[in-house]
Parts: sequence; structure tokens; C-alpha cells
Amino acid sequence: MKKKKKIRLNRNGRILAFSICVFALLLISCSVFGFLTKPVSSDDTNIPIIIEAGDTYSSIGAFLEKQNLIRSKFAYKIYIKVKKPTSSLKAGRHFLKRNMTLRQIIHELQQSPANDDTISVTFKEGLNIRQMADIIEEKTNNTANDFYQALTNETYLDQLIAKYWFLSNEIKQKDIYYSLEGYLYPNTYQFAAEASVSDIIEKMLDEMERQLTPYKTSLTSGMNQYSIHQIMTIASLSELEAVSKSDREQVARVFYNRLAEKMTLGSDVTTYYAAKINIGERDLYQSELDAVNAYNTRSVAMAGKLPVGPICNPSIDAIATAIDPEANDYYYFVADKNRKVYFTRNSSEHSAIIKKLQEEGLWYTFE
Repeated sequence: MKKKKKIRLNRNGRILAFSICVFALLLISCSVFGFLTKPVSSDDTNIPIIIEAGDTYSSIGAFLEKQNLIRSKFAYKIYIKVKKPTSSLKAGRHFLKRNMTLRQIIHELQQSPANDDTISVTFKEGLNIRQMADIIEEKTNNTANDFYQALTNETYLDQLIAKYWFLSNEIKQKDIYYSLEGYLYPNTYQFAAEASVSDIIEKMLDEMERQLTPYKTSLTSGMNQYSIHQIMTIASLSELEAVSKSDREQVARVFYNRLAEKMTLGSDVTTYYAAKINIGERDLYQSELDAVNAYNTRSVAMAGKLPVGPICNPSIDAIATAIDPEANDYYYFVADKNRKVYFTRNSSEHSAIIKKLQEEGLWYTFE
């Protein structure tokens, strides 16, 4: 039986075969990329898209994909790198269609909005839901009650929990005042004049998702003994207890230290929230300080416990410091009326600081 001769390609033959393979791969890649830049569908319905001041081509890719206006944010980003648009995005409301190609979408977003009837609404860091409801009523066509009703709609809340990885059933606990407290990211937003409460809520949750995504592994890995909801609660406390990022980090660690020792957090900002009094509105009464409430961490019933949920909507700096604050050996802190924070290791040091602040007229008084 004759042995089959092995076919050996000479050097030129190998180069030719390699070139053919590369060419074939390029053809396939170009074909796939071309497909990914085509319209998503033949739907010619106008879809309003609001571009915020400061948005970039790269930053809106995930949003366009989520709205089903592009087939792939990956292909979109490659397209942007290759084409290098020379004109910047124009802030305001644009109307896009799902039958538009990537080139047409980019072109539209470079044009001045034809009907720019958007409204600008600012929510500052540290505002609570009640304060946000007042702003929504003042600045939009919605009432504060519309906002509150959305926060108690079980079906709607379940939809949001399914949509956003950082929300859980913890926001629906019975003692929580407002379900989405702590999760509506404070920022300046552009809304359509006719925006509904759900439009407003989801735009703010989208921004919270964008802000939290760099920390997703730390928040979801299970390495931290606290849930995302509990970390957001700590962040909301440190947001109101301190001004600087370094102070907030120290404050967050004090709370963790006290929880580990089964101490009460003793945070007055939680007592204000429990009493539904905004900080600066008035001093607290002694009866409010002593009240047993799922938020009031001055109550002995709250020893070793966090409030049932966040008490404001914190900045990303406050959230970042609450995730893994640097270790310290402080168990007490106090802020004066100028919001300067003093940290101490024991109750005697703490009492000495309070006495000094009282003598200097920098201490809060209660009636």
C-alpha cells in the first residue's frame, strides 16, 4: 500500500494561504460591523432623547443601546473612534428613530435641537425625598403627590428592582418612609417639559447606575458584610454629618466601629429625619431625640443597628467613602454649627469637646 504524500507548502504558498485567511476574516469583520451600524428596525417613530451638557459620544453609547436605537454599543464606540466626529453633541432634546443608521444618529445629535422645550432641574447633594418632591412640583408639570404615589406603587417598584442591579426588596421594608430615598442621584438634569414622574425617576436612577458601576464589584462581591442598601444608608448619614470627603470617610468608619461594638450610632441627622424635620428648619425637641423610631439612632432600641434606610440622596464621594473607609480608632465625633467635625476615641474626650463648643456658642441646643 502506497503512503500518501504530505503536501508541503513552500514559503510563498504559506504566505498566500495566510493572506487569504486574513482577507477572509477582514471581509467577515467588515460584514458584521456593517450590519451592526445599520438601523435597528424599520420603525420610524420619533423617540425623544435628551442630551445633557457635558455628555460625550462615548458616554451616551450605553444609553442609546438601552433605548434600542443602536445594535451594539461596542460597534458604536468603534465607529466613533474610526469616524472621529468633528462636531460636538448639542445639548437639548433630539428626536431619533430606530430606522436611522449610526451615521444618521450621529448627524442628528450634532444639530441644534429644533424644539428645545426642555427644562433644567437641579437636585443638590443631601436633599431628601420631601425636598425633591417640592422641587418637582415647582419645576415640572407634576405634583408632589404624583411623586409620592409613584414611590408607593408596588408594581412600579418591582419593575425598578428588576431593572436596576443596585435596588433590592430592602427599599420596600414597612418602616421605610420613602422607597427610593438614597437612590435618586443628585445632579442637574434636562427633562422634557411634559416629562412624567416615572421619566424623572428613571433618569435619576440611570445616572445613579452610571455613578455606581465603577464600584459594582465591591458592592456585589459579597466581601463586604453589609448590603448595598446598608452601604447607601451609611453614605447618606456621612453626607449630612460632614462636608469634606476626608471627614466623611472618618465618619463612615466611626459608624462601622460603633456597629461592631453594638453601640448606638447616636447620629442627630437620623433623628431629624425620623421627626420629618429638615436640618436647619429648627432645633429638635427632647421628645424627638428620645423617640423610638426605625430611623432615630439615638434611641437605645437602635443599639448596633443602622436606620432602616437612607435619609437623603448622597453624592458619589459619600458613597465611595462608605464602601471601604480607611480604618481609624474613633468611636465618637461631633460637628459644630459651622460643620467642623471633631473626632474622639472615648466618651470623656467627646464630652470635653461638647463642653468647649457650648462655651464658644457653637453647640446645637434643644428645647
